[in-house]
Amino acid sequence: MALSKKQGVAIGVAAAAVIAIVGVVAAVTLNRPAEAVADNATPTPAATSANVSADDIEWIEGDVVPEAVEALEKSGFEPIEPGKLTVAVAAYVPPLAYVPEGETLPAGTEPNIGSLIAEGLGLEYNPVVVAWADWPLGIQSGKYDLITSNVTVTEERKELFDFASYRQDLLGFYVKADSDIEKIEEAADISGLKIVVGSGTNQEQVLLKWNEELEADGKAPAELQYYDDYAASVLALQSGRVDATFGPNATSAWAARETGDTKLVGIVPGGWPLAASIAAGTAKGNGLIEPVSIVINKLIADGTYAELLDAWGLDSEGIEKSEVNPQGLPKS
Repeated sequence: MALSKKQGVAIGVAAAAVIAIVGVVAAVTLNRPAEAVADNATPTPAATSANVSADDIEWIEGDVVPEAVEALEKSGFEPIEPGKLTVAVAAYVPPLAYVPEGETLPAGTEPNIGSLIAEGLGLEYNPVVVAWADWPLGIQSGKYDLITSNVTVTEERKELFDFASYRQDLLGFYVKADSDIEKIEEAADISGLKIVVGSGTNQEQVLLKWNEELEADGKAPAELQYYDDYAASVLALQSGRVDATFGPNATSAWAARETGDTKLVGIVPGGWPLAASIAAGTAKGNGLIEPVSIVINKLIADGTYAELLDAWGLDSEGIEKSEVNPQGLPKS
């Protein structure tokens, strides 16, 4: 696949700090399933490399996928704008989605996967940056054709939308780069630790359940620490006031690559004890999702998909096959 610097990516230090604080907090609260519903397969933490700038990540381009174009023509789907695929993206922070300083188009994994889908379908990519809360109504009302924005598949959402999976929903434990902690994989590994976690999130539910296990075994539970913003949690980790942070792996993985100040010591499925899927979403029954899945599977087969995840350090979140409407997190 050809690579081109399709979007300039330049983030000043001050701007990046603001975006990171707002973005990661938003990312922590976007998907809040309390339980999950798929395979209990925990990926092995991948090694991270420090000092990787968003400036270094090139926009990955794809090709038309004839079988997907044919499937789209047969589906009867009509884009909102003829010849274009209007894709909603909630832009917050690298690596998922953000608007680079001085730019108007979003960058990151989610916009790039959206553009690859559009290219595969033979349509012009038309990204629209939206607030997270606005995408469901926007898709239903026909304002956007598709969303690629770290959306977790749930059974409730499947009643209104169709999905094509393209990434695993994973949570990551991160510690200081020089920490003696080497792994956090189960309840026994968090005994006595101070861990930063978002209140009301599915990751908090994981830790609460693990603490129940520890207390039942007569062991010291972890001490959960709640911070109002991401910057405060990072400062707490670096100063040694806490031992680890636990949240969405994607954003923490990028921070670890970019700064080298932290390291990954454990990954847990986003819907622990079972897995959850991140997927592209569209209005229910409009015929678009099957062609989208065909494109994603082509990207997986020809290596473009792996190239995209590798560029942003999200190799551990890759999937082997895109599924249409995979099993989702149960209704709460």
